Amino acid sequence: MGRHPVLVSPTSSLPPLKRLVDHNNHRIRQALQSLRDIYFSPAPPTPTKLRVPKRQLKTRIHDKSVPDSGYASAEEEDDVGQGEEEGDIAPELDEESDEADPDILRSDQLERAFAVKWLTGFISRSDDWISVSADEEEENERLGIIDEVTSLLAKFAGDDLEETGALTRTFSFPTSSSTVEVELNDAALSKEDHTSVGLQSWASSIVLATRMCLQPDEYGLTRRARVLELGAGTGLLSIVAAKLLGSQTGAIVATDYHPDVLDNLRQNIATNFPFSSVPPIEVRKLDWEQPDFSASLGEPFDAVLAADVIYHPEHASWIKRCVERLLVRPCPQAGREGGVCWLAIPMRTVGRHEGMGDTVSAVFPTAHTMGASRTEPELAILSEEHVGRQEGVGRADEGGYRIFKIGWV
Repeated sequence: MGRHPVLVSPTSSLPPLKRLVDHNNHRIRQALQSLRDIYFSPAPPTPTKLRVPKRQLKTRIHDKSVPDSGYASAEEEDDVGQGEEEGDIAPELDEESDEADPDILRSDQLERAFAVKWLTGFISRSDDWISVSADEEEENERLGIIDEVTSLLAKFAGDDLEETGALTRTFSFPTSSSTVEVELNDAALSKEDHTSVGLQSWASSIVLATRMCLQPDEYGLTRRARVLELGAGTGLLSIVAAKLLGSQTGAIVATDYHPDVLDNLRQNIATNFPFSSVPPIEVRKLDWEQPDFSASLGEPFDAVLAADVIYHPEHASWIKRCVERLLVRPCPQAGREGGVCWLAIPMRTVGRHEGMGDTVSAVFPTAHTMGASRTEPELAILSEEHVGRQEGVGRADEGGYRIFKIGWV
């Protein structure tokens, strides 16, 4: 049986940020793992000993304020994690350091605040660290490390569920006359398979579901409407649509790709409609790159819903091709308006998915910029709304959300 790692306080173990460009990937990963071992590791069967340094500080390194969960604190204390050069911020370990229970270190709010500020400062300096990458392979690895940093920072804020166990979440969305109650199982993310992101409920879907409940007609949730959800994940949008429409629904189809996600999706539907002999939502596998439009996907939909589905440069293009095939087209002769696609995405300013939302604007033109020479309707962005980040919702690297209304022009 292996020994538990010796835990070292953040003020002693985190590398100086002033010399961030000099630190290799292995050193940064060591620092991140040290923070995980201290704050987010499972409780060991026997107490793990740690070394607590005897501090000989020349300057005060901690304030007494509650650490924030955003990136602003990086500007408040530029000297965080800059080592003894900057006033003995990170003291050396004393060989005669006392041993203590790990709980003592975990409960030290000054150490915790230092860790949060170090992570925040790392993100603010990450561009410089990326710029000195030796090659494309190292650059990609560093982008992945930045994702780890933002995820870890989100854990400190209590906003992110990544790498945690399954969790049941209950949502209550107000409507004009009552509330819509939804219970979801957020399953644990697979560490081996990054494509299983749909096992979690992401903030974009919560933001969009809130608006759907307040204005269902605006989002195409009208009597006998056919509703499709792309990248359904835990199924929040589909379940909300089914509860809003009740017996008046035409059909609701929730689609995703990963087998584990589809299994969890079916479980969530069964949980929310326990007395239905026939579930009001059909679950279908859909590969955006190589879609199969047979069976229930052979007939177009009045409303297409999608939230946080853009995390690869090609996703916007693939989704556009699917929407072109699956969204009801207008027919003036029959007095029929075209369907509408609602797409909600987070605004991420750091990490691997930084600026990914811009691919939507690149693929879908804005309606007012299109000429009048078209012989057939084309998809375009009819409107775009920016929504600020809400307290207690979303990852730390999400600065807000963009909601696109996409339709035929």
